[in-house]
Amino acid sequence: MIPQFTVSQNKNQFIIEPLPPGYGHTLGNALRRTLYTSIPGAAITSVKFGGIRHQFTAIGGVREDVVQLILNLKQVRLFYSGAEPMQISLDVKGPGEAKAGDFKLPATASIANPDFVLAHLADKNTKLEISATVESGLGYSPAEERQTSTVGVIPVDATFSPVVLVNYGVEATRVGRVTNFDRLILEITTDGTVSPESALKTAAQTLVDFFSGIVKPQSAQSAQSAQSAQSATVPGSIFSVEELDLPTRIANALQKAGFDTISSLISTSKPELSKVKNLGAKSVKIIELALRDRGFEFSL
Repeated sequence: MIPQFTVSQNKNQFIIEPLPPGYGHTLGNALRRTLYTSIPGAAITSVKFGGIRHQFTAIGGVREDVVQLILNLKQVRLFYSGAEPMQISLDVKGPGEAKAGDFKLPATASIANPDFVLAHLADKNTKLEISATVESGLGYSPAEERQTSTVGVIPVDATFSPVVLVNYGVEATRVGRVTNFDRLILEITTDGTVSPESALKTAAQTLVDFFSGIVKPQSAQSAQSAQSAQSATVPGSIFSVEELDLPTRIANALQKAGFDTISSLISTSKPELSKVKNLGAKSVKIIELALRDRGFEFSL
């Protein structure tokens, strides 16, 4: 059982008990690592400032230089789960503050910290123009992965994970006369784009999916048979994988592995798919998000 104690809106404490001796650390460490690496989120991945060609400069009338502005933009937390990159823009005149909530976003996205201050504008002649690209993903992605030749576009290090901090502790508890059972105390803090409870359930389900691949391993031939049967029963599953608009690296890996249709994806287990060359758990999460956006789910 998991009693829940709400510490704040983005911070919850969960207690899991009773557990056999040693399983407190076994579960605690596994959940902690999964929470940090496998919960999908969104972040700004590149940015362009009006009238600025590179990041080592300043904007007239703006207290912060471009480097500081980029650091501030990394702290903007967004609700967005689409598979395709999304464009957002900001156009603010002084005097006053430019905040995260000043960004203009599509209806499919929103900002979790709209009051976060990005910049201070000195006077009415000061103008700040920003256009940024937002992507959904997992974990951390360095700017070097998104090099561009477009003048003025600056790639940004992106932290997709909505989980800010995970702490766990293990205490002794008793069941009847036996006193050496474990009590796992798990404390989760998020950035507000996902609740701690939802993050915990997602992490647990991720572990279940991988462990099920060990309990019930699937051969390549049985996977192919399942793909053929599924394609005949799932409406729309004959659509091409290209229609998911996946990142180029993931799309190429799927194509080389023979996944041409959506039916071939949803008929394969996530643990099996993560074994494909150049894919992994993070790539599978991105594929899962893209499938959900179009009304499909993994069937295994």
